[in-house]
Order: sequence, then structure tokens, then C-alpha cells
Amino acid sequence: MASATVGDVYEPQAFREHRDDVVLDLVRTAGFGHLVVTHDGALTSTPVPFVADDELTTVRAHLARPNSVWRAAPCDALLIVPVTDAYVSPGWYPSKAEHGRVVPTWNYEVVHLHGRLVAHDDAEWVRRQITALTDTNEAAFPSPWAVTDAPDDHITKLVRAIVGVELTVDRVDAKRKLSQNRGDDDRAGVRRGLGERDDRSRAVASAMEEHEEDQ
Repeated sequence: MASATVGDVYEPQAFREHRDDVVLDLVRTAGFGHLVVTHDGALTSTPVPFVADDELTTVRAHLARPNSVWRAAPCDALLIVPVTDAYVSPGWYPSKAEHGRVVPTWNYEVVHLHGRLVAHDDAEWVRRQITALTDTNEAAFPSPWAVTDAPDDHITKLVRAIVGVELTVDRVDAKRKLSQNRGDDDRAGVRRGLGERDDRSRAVASAMEEHEEDQ
């Protein structure tokens, strides 16, 4: 895996995630990100599902042919991978009753993958990529769908309409802001509060529990 560096990202030490296996798991759990490039002098972003290799040195995806992002390649690029996020109410902190010096915040997990982007306008490369992407996401289903389940002429037509992109990762910034800067009681209050809300909030509560168990 590319070494994690702070660079110009605001990343307090308490929130920084250095463990390669944890970062890879975060990226693969998300499986979806926002690819950012500079094209024709302007920043451009596009959402992409992707497949990352075991060392998190290469990320492969594909874009619709009319999407101008791939035409910027070869170029430097940033893939922003949001994992979990949720609003944190100050009302969940027991310390609110003690001194009142509390404010709202947001907890989240995010990974930034920096690197060099190249395009693959190659039918065989694209077919391999969509097969890998499909197999990765179908693996959890009892009867996984496979690219070969569809008529070959249909897949061939779709492949012509997309272009592959590949990011060679040279820097990883992983940040997990999970109330590490609060005391034990406040963190417990946040976990309880998040656990009583929606699925998105409960996912952050689970991330907090897992993070604390790892410490």
C-alpha cells in the first residue's frame, strides 16, 4: 500500500488511520467513490464504483464514454471514498449537563486515494473490469449473477459504450473521526444516540464500537 501521509489534508493525529488492513477494508466496504480530475482547466468529479487490489496500489473502474473525465487522462487524480457519516447532537454528551460547553459535530470515515489516472479504451480490459466489479458485488448473494449470464452480444454492445480507468495510488489519507477526542462517557452517549436513529447513524455507531475494541 502507498504510504499514508498528511500532505495538505487536515487530519488530527487522533483521527488518522495508519493500519493498512483497516484502510483496505474501509475502501472495499465502500466500493464507491468520487473521482476528481482537472479537465479543460476546471475541477471535475464523477461518481464511480470500483475494485481495489489487495495492496491498495491500483483501483480500476469504468465510465460512460460520453463522460469527459476519462479524456483528462493521463493525469493526476483524487478518488474520495466516503465510508460512513452521521450528525452528532451535543445533547448526547453527559458533559452537557456538567458545563454546557458542547456543540454539534459530525462523525465520519473517509479515505482519499491520490495517484495517476490512465484510461483504457480497450474492450477486453473493460470486459475484465466489469466482470471483476460484478463478481465482487455479487459474491454475497446466494445465487450470484455473472456477466456471462447475459447474452454476449448485449455485453459487447455495453462494453463499446464505456471506457476503463485505472488509478495507480501513490498516497493514501485515511481519516476516522469517531469522537476519539471525547471522554468515555461522552463517547458512550454518542453511540447510544446514533444507535437510536436511522441505518446511516447506526453504521457510525458500529464503526465507533469496532474502533474502540481495536484500541
